[in-house]
Amino acid sequence: MKVVAFNGSPRKGGNTERLIRHVFRKLEEEGLQCELIQISGNIVRGCTACGKCRENRDKRCVISDDKVNEYIGKMLEADGIILGSPTYFANLTSEMKALIDRAGYVVRGNGNLLKRKVGAAVVAVRRTGAINVFNSINNFFLINEMVVPGSSYWNMGIGREIGEVEADEEGIKTMEALGENIAWLLKSINC
Repeated sequence: MKVVAFNGSPRKGGNTERLIRHVFRKLEEEGLQCELIQISGNIVRGCTACGKCRENRDKRCVISDDKVNEYIGKMLEADGIILGSPTYFANLTSEMKALIDRAGYVVRGNGNLLKRKVGAAVVAVRRTGAINVFNSINNFFLINEMVVPGSSYWNMGIGREIGEVEADEEGIKTMEALGENIAWLLKSINC
């Protein structure tokens, strides 16, 4: 079984990635394969609402000058999907929002291709606003009929400067519990 995580933070090695890696450690301990994809730093264009993905039904977005079709392919291959974003003005990064919009149109327009896959949000935050990010990501999972596991708290870690989330003991425990719950759920679904 495989879990793919998309890191929406422009900071490679930053707090969002660190939180995802805590989830990955638990998944890997359970024998799951993990892949991290850094989406920020790459241009990810927003959806133009052209409707071609629904018309063509080829599991692709007609915008082809960025990596979104590659990312959609990674989602389709995976059993579980993690979307991670830092909190920017109480919201997602623009790249994560663009990925959600475009992937959402494609997968829904082609027969709900993510139905019953496992999805989990991971959010880094300096202080407040993370619940909105958490909800936005979970809305993507839920509208796509995905299964969303819980954790011991909302899936967020607190830290501003790179590495500060490592001092958020509760945040780290939340990520570890999330990893354990994703592994249990994937094994239960695929038994």
